[in-house]
Amino acid sequence: MTAMPQMKSALDNRTLANALRMLAIDAVEQAKSGHPGAPMGLADIAQVLWNRYLKHNPADPRWPDRDRFVLSNGHSSMLLYALLHLSGYDLPLDELKRFRQLHSKTPGHPEVGVTPGVETTTGPLGQGLANAVGMALAEKLLAEEFNRPTHTIVNHRTFVFVGDGCLMEGISHEVCSLAGTLGLEKLVAFYDDNGISIDGHVRGWFTDDTPSRFEAYGWRVIRDVDGHDPAAIESAIRTAFKTCGKPTLVCCKTVIGWGAPNMAGSHDVHGAPLGAEEVAATRQALGWAYAPFEIPAQIRAEWDARREGERMQHKWEQRFEVYAGEYPVPAAEFRRRMAGDLPADFDVQANAWMTGVARATEAIATRKASQLAIEALASMLPELLGGSADLTGSNLTKWKASRTVGRNEGGNYVHYGVREFGMTAIINGLALHGGYIPFGGTFLVFSDYARNGLRLAALMRLRTIFVFTHDSIGLGEDGPTHQPVEHAMSLRLIPNMDVWRPCDLLETAVSWRAAVERRDGPTSLLLSRQNLPAQRDDGDRASLAARGGYVLVDAPTGEPDLVLIATGSEVTLAIKAKEILSGRGVSVRVVSMPSTTVFDRQDLAYRRSVLPDGVKRIAIEAGATALWWKYVGLDGAVIGMDGFGESAPASALFPHFGFTAERIAETARLLVHGAHGLS
Repeated sequence: MTAMPQMKSALDNRTLANALRMLAIDAVEQAKSGHPGAPMGLADIAQVLWNRYLKHNPADPRWPDRDRFVLSNGHSSMLLYALLHLSGYDLPLDELKRFRQLHSKTPGHPEVGVTPGVETTTGPLGQGLANAVGMALAEKLLAEEFNRPTHTIVNHRTFVFVGDGCLMEGISHEVCSLAGTLGLEKLVAFYDDNGISIDGHVRGWFTDDTPSRFEAYGWRVIRDVDGHDPAAIESAIRTAFKTCGKPTLVCCKTVIGWGAPNMAGSHDVHGAPLGAEEVAATRQALGWAYAPFEIPAQIRAEWDARREGERMQHKWEQRFEVYAGEYPVPAAEFRRRMAGDLPADFDVQANAWMTGVARATEAIATRKASQLAIEALASMLPELLGGSADLTGSNLTKWKASRTVGRNEGGNYVHYGVREFGMTAIINGLALHGGYIPFGGTFLVFSDYARNGLRLAALMRLRTIFVFTHDSIGLGEDGPTHQPVEHAMSLRLIPNMDVWRPCDLLETAVSWRAAVERRDGPTSLLLSRQNLPAQRDDGDRASLAARGGYVLVDAPTGEPDLVLIATGSEVTLAIKAKEILSGRGVSVRVVSMPSTTVFDRQDLAYRRSVLPDGVKRIAIEAGATALWWKYVGLDGAVIGMDGFGESAPASALFPHFGFTAERIAETARLLVHGAHGLS
């Protein structure tokens, strides 16, 4: 892409930038809450980028070949809201006046799906930068797949603003190191080097040589750019657009709160309104002779990007139509994937696959069952993009036709290295960009490292899939450092996160199908290291399992004395306990509940048909017990773990921690005879 600036400008750069500053100042002042300093300091950079170089169309925020813009230092959200409003997005002035108010389109940090034009939800520092790496990776891989020698339909950049806080967060190291290794040259980061964080001047706790650090990652670094000099900013952007095979960091020296005569350069302007006196003084210092939220018509006209955006998109659409005429199949595939639709024949193919899976009888670890599911789904879904955080051989996330993504090669499998958090946030960025259904693997215990990325995936309702293997003490000899106890329950606590812990090959296939079909949130798959036997199938188990919980084996009469609820490897123990109890005259129903989160969404009649009122229940899972009480009630029992594991073979650990059919049967005997609250 040639770095051609968009033709603007009867007004000087500073006046246009001051429009951003004053909208941010006025909105924060009216809300009595917010962060005015960074928007004031970044306004000059944003003005040059958005008015001269950013490829976007406010009338269509989903145009596939638009540039992506990410505000990683999301506390400076009023900068982005002001940019979107002035450029012509569907963000009226009244919404800026409602900054940080209930149900406004201008919440305290940018949120995707709330504000038109916001590409990702940012707030936890560093994750926007990581999302941007994912977006740039998606662009690179889609360009490799869909562009042709004479047709370029994927050709856009990802721009990201980052501050000191983003670069202090460890995730910045994880993702920027990988971005350099992969040579993501369409990624351009602007470092807002203002030397201030909430606690004050960062020189007391952040003295990194940031330019050298990024050069060591393999980035092109443009040093010592005056972030308040439009000519210097423009020169840096032109350099960033030159091909070099590397991502670019533009190091911009700025003054936080630029323009505030008494507070600029201090942490006082970081996270609090300026106050009426300083607002008035700033208006005078900037020569801004307009009332709060007033933007003169001439300034609005200079900022309005709608006509230019429509022109750029129209030119792209014309090129795409020519491309589609010559390459109709990839053109249709590109449209489908960017829309997030599954192939038209997916149901037919998936049903045939599930029919074959239902016939399988072998004992298999669910991590291996997951690999078989990936193998099947990858043949149906070219958009499936896998990876692992240096545990490929343990997570079993690779498939026969997978191709490793490299610096100079496209592919469908990413080796993320030992970067669990970075992987998770990059996967989020891939999903946000569109064109892929991304998944990544690690051990379940290391979901702790990825936790905040998992939360944001759920908050943003992304179609992302997290493959967590080694799901319990069943992993054995690695001991308590690697044995997850509270992790399954912890993931279930994240709103909108679907969590599946399947018991065999069929349930694993069901969970994978549910994950790729789900369009309104992420999925975590918790998978065993040890082999688990296939459970019997009367012909409709797949459709029942897809409801999250179902009757696996019923009482002989259909009216049980007791219900055993289990997940994953513990389903087998529940079946064995049922056999013992049946010999003692106790009528038992076994419920497999691979996904409590999906089961909870079923209608009340179905849930009661599985867990009938008035029947005592025991829940069995090799993990923390807390949430199981809502399924068993105060007169039920939970067999689980509320401590840590031990290092030993799985065959020794399960009996040691009381996970035996005999213990379940004894607990049932006590429960049926009146003991309460057992655990």
